[in-house]
Amino acid sequence: MRRREYTDPTALRAMQDLAARSFPATGYRHIGDLTWNWCLSLDRAAQCPTAVWTQGERTLAWGWLESPDSLMLQVDPDHPELADEVLAWAERTARGPLSVEVAETEPHLVTALERRRYTPVVDGPFMVCLDRPLIGGQDTPRLPDGYTIRAQRDHADVAGRASAHRAAFGSTRITTERHARMRETWPYRPELDLVAVSPGGDVVAYCQGWYDEVNGVGAFEPVGTHPGHRRLGLARAVCTAVMHAFSDAGGHRAIVYSRGDDGYPVPKRLYESMGFTAYTRTHTYVGRPAA
Repeated sequence: MRRREYTDPTALRAMQDLAARSFPATGYRHIGDLTWNWCLSLDRAAQCPTAVWTQGERTLAWGWLESPDSLMLQVDPDHPELADEVLAWAERTARGPLSVEVAETEPHLVTALERRRYTPVVDGPFMVCLDRPLIGGQDTPRLPDGYTIRAQRDHADVAGRASAHRAAFGSTRITTERHARMRETWPYRPELDLVAVSPGGDVVAYCQGWYDEVNGVGAFEPVGTHPGHRRLGLARAVCTAVMHAFSDAGGHRAIVYSRGDDGYPVPKRLYESMGFTAYTRTHTYVGRPAA
């Protein structure tokens, strides 16, 4: 057994190795979701220390600490004892009590957290994991006159996609440069990252798809619509188009992670109206303050 620590993206593929192997059991930590989160932190590598536990070429556990105190981790269910090692590493590295989000389908992590006297957050936000089968021939909803759906073609489209994300979420995290770097990171495929374009040529909605060919599962991350173009069915249409692309790639299942609490209900309602159903949810656990 070997533990390696990183402050750069070289750990990502090792993390994705375990994510792909564990996905059939947990339905959590899709390889594309890891790429999305990692690319958001590329210019903050020193603030996101990562440790990976391997045996030979096989990844058995990893922990990714977003300073000062938020931990993402995954542990091979066949090696549950490593959960304590990951948590101990993060507790030594963090600057305060840890906040850890795990899925109900990861009972070995829940057991480790409870053993170390972490407490669950009862009323806070949580994520729900939804899925649906991919059915060939599903009709794409009709677009309003003048709107089109397509892949991004040039730098202007990449800039427009980044701008649409900032408008949709009121966030500055996605810049043109950051989105361009994401497009160069495995397992990105341009045919799965589709945009809805207005009659004036602006990118106004999008669905970024990620495909795990080992498990035949595609994931949406992220999906958004510019506030000035909502209630036109654009998000539904572009997500459906990405599901067709998943099918064309050989996929059989689509998933999406969405807020499940009442504080942000609209995306979940959209996905449920498209035939997605919940199969697990997350819980957040908080560690004790240092003595």
